Amino acid sequence: MSVDRIDACFARLRAAGRKALIPFVTAGDPSLEATVPVLHALVDAGADVLELGVPFSDPMADGPTIQRSSERALARGAGLRYVLQAVSEFRQRDSTTPVVLMGYLNPVEIHGYAAFAAAAVGAGVDGVLLVDLPPEEAGEAQQAFDAAGLALVLLASPTTSEARAEKLLSLARGYLYYVSFAGVTGASERLDSAAASARLQGLRARAQVPVVAGFGIKDAASAAAMAEQADGVVVGSALVAALADAPSVEVAVQRARAFLAPLRQALDG
Repeated sequence: MSVDRIDACFARLRAAGRKALIPFVTAGDPSLEATVPVLHALVDAGADVLELGVPFSDPMADGPTIQRSSERALARGAGLRYVLQAVSEFRQRDSTTPVVLMGYLNPVEIHGYAAFAAAAVGAGVDGVLLVDLPPEEAGEAQQAFDAAGLALVLLASPTTSEARAEKLLSLARGYLYYVSFAGVTGASERLDSAAASARLQGLRARAQVPVVAGFGIKDAASAAAMAEQADGVVVGSALVAALADAPSVEVAVQRARAFLAPLRQALDG
């Protein structure tokens, strides 16, 4: 079962007393050729789990940085088929690092939940995070994903109601993604760490899965601060921005390593 790779990863981290570093990149940006080499470079630089963005035409939960990367990738032809091919190619060299697709419901619904889950697991995907699928409507997707061994990774935020939090905690697979402020990705200049961390600690105390924090984490200092309260941190917009105009695969790979290595150091420090 695919979800086992995520569980095994967090078990190893827990045993070593370490926090998960989870970088996000958009598939197909800065180029179609760069996606797989960049994923390998991120693992080399200390990534524990990889989040791969599925380009979408209307990414309303994303800030301008990721929106633009999605537009560029779509213009290059980076649809769902390309994304799954990229994961499949990545798996030829890496059979242990979990890969979670992050995207929107529409492309998944078009395929049908069961067909999508089978194709994703077949390619080597471990989990899927659908930002516009509320937990109250996730039953059908959850059933199909569970049957295929694909984790449906869910989102919580500082404004998540108690009733919804209960629902999220009962459904959570793989890990729970805690959005550390209300808003779009990459928009925060500063994390409101006191309020965010209180809510985060409450969720983490009750969750059956690890809880990772993301949104607004852009450097070693913010990663280390957020990791104190969480089982790991997700970094997206700042990394996507660093890769955006890389003129070649080699430069993209160098930038990916240079960006992530200090964050790994800060988390392990």
